[in-house]
Amino acid sequence: MVPETQDTYIKVVPTFDGKYGKKFFKTDIVWFNAIGFLLLHLFAVYGSYLFFLFRIKWQTWLFSVFIGMCSSQGILAGAHRYYAHRSYKANLPLRILIVLFHTVATQNCMWVWVRDHRQHHKYSDTDADPHNASRGFFFSHIGWLMMKKHPDVIEKGKNIDMSDLDNDPLIMFQKKYYFPLFLLFSLAIPTFIPVYYWGETTLNAFMVPFLLRTVLVLNFTWMVNSWAHAFGTKPYDKNIRPVETMVVSIVAFGEGWHNYHHTFPWDYKASEFGVRYNPTTTFINFLARIGWAYDLKQASAPVVKARALRSGDGTHSEVHGTPEKDSATTDSDKLIDICSR
Repeated sequence: MVPETQDTYIKVVPTFDGKYGKKFFKTDIVWFNAIGFLLLHLFAVYGSYLFFLFRIKWQTWLFSVFIGMCSSQGILAGAHRYYAHRSYKANLPLRILIVLFHTVATQNCMWVWVRDHRQHHKYSDTDADPHNASRGFFFSHIGWLMMKKHPDVIEKGKNIDMSDLDNDPLIMFQKKYYFPLFLLFSLAIPTFIPVYYWGETTLNAFMVPFLLRTVLVLNFTWMVNSWAHAFGTKPYDKNIRPVETMVVSIVAFGEGWHNYHHTFPWDYKASEFGVRYNPTTTFINFLARIGWAYDLKQASAPVVKARALRSGDGTHSEVHGTPEKDSATTDSDKLIDICSR
């Protein structure tokens, strides 16, 4: 499981003019976390050998992909678009499902994940951002989990409103019992099923459906914090770090349209163009069709276009083409209209 980062303190060092200040600081490495992540990735190399060279039973291969996709949606459709941004509403069965999938993903409890993400948006790429991309690619990808928090993260974190999750019995149950729930749903069950039902070896069942799947989903999620804040275009707001990147959208199921997302964080699609390279939006649309998700929020086409013209970097038409005249009545829009009645 992803360990909670620890609090930090500043080691005050002299600046070039001999004065002391907190601009230059050094946070201590949390060696337990650092060594844990190193070992996790080293073991994942063997898991990759088993998975990508098909050294496991085909049922285990498909099962691993399925578990990976489910756990990803626990993060993307669940923790991110629903709980962190409240971009749509969900009934009780859906809330239970996404909390279960989120537990399988091994990315700490929902409460902690949402708090960090809300703080990331409120103080994006500043010292108060838990995974501040201004501190470099490695830090924003995984380094922030290997060292103690910047003091600004601790102080500004007190300003994050978590009252909605504090009053949610389901979230507080997962928070209280996260470790045993993780052991059961992320480790034990994904390892047990291949062994019991189709005779996979225990080692293979542990290395692929659990360990490799966990490492891949973690890194694909972290790429939103690192790659999607570094390499790409800024069609909607050129004054922020987040970018539009197809690479991240492919591996993170539609989360790579990050310049749009930071400009319109309450849009359930997390992109302008709905289901285009966006499997998570397709999943939410399916949930809306069966009545589990409703009141889906999205930015209107005129508002998006006006914002792109006002603050974008000029790549909007070059990257996506001119928005279609009837873009306001796409299938996704019609679905939202139906679900909102």
